[in-house]
Amino acid sequence: MSREGDELSTGGVSVPILNASGCLDALTAPGVAQSLDAFVTKTVTPLAREGNPPPRIAETDEWMLNSIGLQNPGIDAWVEQSYPRLRELGVPLWVSVGGFSASDYAFVCERLDALEDVDVLELNLSCPNVDEAPETAAELTAAARAATSKRLYAKLSPALPDVAEAARAVANAGADGLSLVNTLRGLALDPATLRPRLALGPGGASGPALRPIALACIYACARAVELPIVGMGGIASGRDAVQFVAAGATALALGTILFGDPAAPGRVRAELAAEVTSRGYASAAEIRELARESASLSIASAE
Repeated sequence: MSREGDELSTGGVSVPILNASGCLDALTAPGVAQSLDAFVTKTVTPLAREGNPPPRIAETDEWMLNSIGLQNPGIDAWVEQSYPRLRELGVPLWVSVGGFSASDYAFVCERLDALEDVDVLELNLSCPNVDEAPETAAELTAAARAATSKRLYAKLSPALPDVAEAARAVANAGADGLSLVNTLRGLALDPATLRPRLALGPGGASGPALRPIALACIYACARAVELPIVGMGGIASGRDAVQFVAAGATALALGTILFGDPAAPGRVRAELAAEVTSRGYASAAEIRELARESASLSIASAE
């Protein structure tokens, strides 16, 4: 994920740790951003968006639901106002790209292509809180690929009927990596009124309950494509993190945990290193080989 390769160097034992898009404001919490191996921005669209009406966040026992609605200043204002300040953090920068058509994605990617300090463009192909583009994920990826030479990571939904097939499609369209997974659509009701707790009703559900779903998607995609995978979805500890690595993730993104524990990046990194060494492995890469070995066994059994 650095310019030199698919993984940032983190001492051999650990893996790169990022934030999930929308779960950290680097300009209000620069110290947290600087504890990451790369910072991922909120999704940027061609034009400014006010987002969805409040309330836009609700918590349940195992989930956090949000319906922000891709609020952002638009690509021109982002380039003029946010980008210069983010560069000063000295952290590798990923920009989450969104839109409502292939031309939207191409427009934003083309605008970002000339920015030297943008390392990766993460294509938000699966936001549950806005209307989707009519094109397929592969078509959106192909449009972005034609507009930029920067590395593209496709962020896919866990609700896809066949996430592995979607991974193959975006890989063939030019994606350089995958971000797995986005939130699931969920609904929280007020126990007293029995009315939705979010203004628009459903929202994107994240948190610990998303973890097994995310693991299943990573496990499937790691067997389907030879692309680096940023794994996310309910990671809160080193024990969680090591499971994502064993499923096939090459990097990790922290989301909901950052709201309650801003120190989570350093803690999870240390806990993951301890998990790796306590299990007798020299590096996280050795644990990731478990995913490859499982894939080989599955292929052999099928034959």
